[in-house]
Amino acid sequence: MKAFIVGTIFGILLTLAGIYYFDRGTIRVDVNRAGKDVNEATTNAAGRIREKVDSLNLNSTNLKDELSRTGAIIRRKASEAKSAISDAAADTRITATIKGKLALDPNLSALAISVSTTDGLVTMSGTATSPENVQKAIQIAWDTEGVTGVVSTINVK
Repeated sequence: MKAFIVGTIFGILLTLAGIYYFDRGTIRVDVNRAGKDVNEATTNAAGRIREKVDSLNLNSTNLKDELSRTGAIIRRKASEAKSAISDAAADTRITATIKGKLALDPNLSALAISVSTTDGLVTMSGTATSPENVQKAIQIAWDTEGVTGVVSTINVK
């Protein structure tokens, strides 16, 4: 019986020591400090949003003016716009090169064959005088730098 009582007391003391030890590590929240941190974070976020809105000219006056002038509101990141402009310039160069080569060929008519380019893909339509001339027009497009594909709907007349 004596061993039982000593064991029980020892168990209680060990439990209390464990509670004391683990309770010291409990995170105590300073409600006032937490409130200040939340307010500060909210203020900072609101400031960053305001800066972004201002940099994109997204205030209501600018949006109304732009919508009435152009019928659309478009915003792009500079890198995307640069890429789109360079792609459009490359497509225009490809189209002009092909049209020039067609104009130089006496068997092909640059006026009878329409050429357009999108992302390096050349689309040709119109008429040619023979299947060989259709093949020649397609080959001219393929031999042009920057062309990634050719779609032809050129008909033989």
